[in-house]
Amino acid sequence: MASVVSPGSWEEVNGEYLARGLAWIRDCLDPDGVQPADHWSDAVELNHAELTPALELLGDRFGLTRFERLVLLLVAATELDPGMSARCAVANGNPAAAYPTLALALSSLPGASWDVVSAQRSLRYWRLVELDEPRSSALTARPLRIDERILGFIKGLNELDDRLTHIVRLATEEFGTLPASHQQTMQAIAVALTEETDGGRAAVIELVGVDPAVRRGLAGAAARQLGYELYEMTPERIPAGALELGDLMRIWERETLLLPVLLYVDAAELARENTTIVESLLEGLQSPVLLGCREPWPLRSRRLRVIDVSRPTATEQEALWRDLLGASNDETAARLGAEFDLNQVVIADIVRQVQHSGTGSSGLWAACRAQARPRLDTLARRIEPAARWEDLVLPADELALLRHLVDQVRGRATVLRTWGLADRIKRGSAVTALFAGASGTGKTLAAEVIAAELELDLYRIDLAGVVSKYIGETERNLRRVFDAAEEGGGLLMFDEADALFGKRSEVKDSHDRYANIEVNYLLQRMEDYRGVAILATNQRHALDDAFLRRLRFIVPFPFPAPAERVRLWQRAFPAGAPVAELDIDRLARLAASGGMIRNIALNAAFCAAGRRSEVTMELVLEMARVEFRKVEQPVKDSDFRVTAV
Repeated sequence: MASVVSPGSWEEVNGEYLARGLAWIRDCLDPDGVQPADHWSDAVELNHAELTPALELLGDRFGLTRFERLVLLLVAATELDPGMSARCAVANGNPAAAYPTLALALSSLPGASWDVVSAQRSLRYWRLVELDEPRSSALTARPLRIDERILGFIKGLNELDDRLTHIVRLATEEFGTLPASHQQTMQAIAVALTEETDGGRAAVIELVGVDPAVRRGLAGAAARQLGYELYEMTPERIPAGALELGDLMRIWERETLLLPVLLYVDAAELARENTTIVESLLEGLQSPVLLGCREPWPLRSRRLRVIDVSRPTATEQEALWRDLLGASNDETAARLGAEFDLNQVVIADIVRQVQHSGTGSSGLWAACRAQARPRLDTLARRIEPAARWEDLVLPADELALLRHLVDQVRGRATVLRTWGLADRIKRGSAVTALFAGASGTGKTLAAEVIAAELELDLYRIDLAGVVSKYIGETERNLRRVFDAAEEGGGLLMFDEADALFGKRSEVKDSHDRYANIEVNYLLQRMEDYRGVAILATNQRHALDDAFLRRLRFIVPFPFPAPAERVRLWQRAFPAGAPVAELDIDRLARLAASGGMIRNIALNAAFCAAGRRSEVTMELVLEMARVEFRKVEQPVKDSDFRVTAV
């Protein structure tokens, strides 16, 4: 009569099942015992089919035959039963061989099959059991050892393999309620994960977008919807050696059969020379993989699904601000949503931070600006704007153009969203300008004035940090700059823009071709950019005409006329400086730019302070002579000599 496992928890059922199995193994190894039944479960009737014991779950998931399951139980028995080693020694006929072997399994267990020794069969392929270092030349005589992770599973402990804990981490970030655009993206990811595999291999799902938090957050949301836990593997922790990488892939694939887990790899910031190892991982795995990237990756042997992943739309961001700030802050929400491009987690953190500090709407703007700084500060040089409109000395027409630029930046949100032009203007919403003029005519000063007026951070893009001799690296560096600036709160100023935005040339060799590719990339990126950018150059004619057509404003910065130089000299020294009477009209006759006048005044002030004297006309002329020689302008001694009274 069959014995019955009484109803209870899964742990009770599993424990009873395993105990009966160990007793059955002991009978199999007892040479003087009664021949046991073909399988101990034949004598056990389970009352609840859903309470499947762990060994049977394991066998079903890895496709183990009945004999392979018995071998696994035999090897596990030596870990679970202290007396089992002695029984193995007796059964092996060798006191020193107190361990299970394939030969012992083949001779003692029913249903023996020789294919169990194959490295391609499940027991060895999935490393459920390991063959210890050889103590005999015969394969079947080598000691068998159960993998620690598999032993824990059989006992009812199902936790991620300890060998993976230093390579992957649980992605715990949650976005909460998703806006409509993210709901659609998350559903697309979930559908892609449940699609039928192609020849047993799932697709690599590429999540393409600029925000790493959004890529990871939506991957996690889709995983949770399907009942999976998402684990992230950083590219830096993927082993470079072929054997180590093979072991890692085997262990991870095994985990996907033991646990509801998904793998996420974010390779968006990976240097080109380091992509090979990630590609090897993706090519080798059979299970689904979510890949975060900035641009689609081609793979040779795996089917790809590319899904665009972006931050919430500008309208959704404005709604998020409004929900968190309250209906009384509609104007603030509209301004923040128009200028900044942030994900929902960052928006919530900023509101929480500002509400805690009690700094109000000004604190919100400052916190949003600070959000983009860490990324941009590593790519460009931030300039603290100190200049104001009264510091600019320009002809009236040029000043009017600068004020028009400011008005357009402030009015973008109204035009694009309130008036509905965003539906018609999909590209080219950036406010861009070219400042053209000789050095020292006020281009950087004007950029400071605009940044201060709009409460934006001014970032000057230095060519040394952008241009690279390696093919594709210049575009990569520029992409990082634009991506960081898209978060908002910054004004980009490309100094010496003619070096980056120069005219395309006839292709005569590979250098010309790649130079043209850089220019084409910049054309496309400037058109897609939604922020504020200023190109400064003293060689306007060197810029590609296609750039000029895409610019909102072209502001010439002429060399200052005598009347303008009078105003520049009148403002050259602050009120607190000890300045003797200066002949401003005579100084204005010197053909000096605004930048030169600033340097002359600064040098004269330093010298006066060092001499503990006033800033005199003689000292100013002396410093003017030094400045003119420095810039290699003609020097006439009579122009720099103090006229005797």
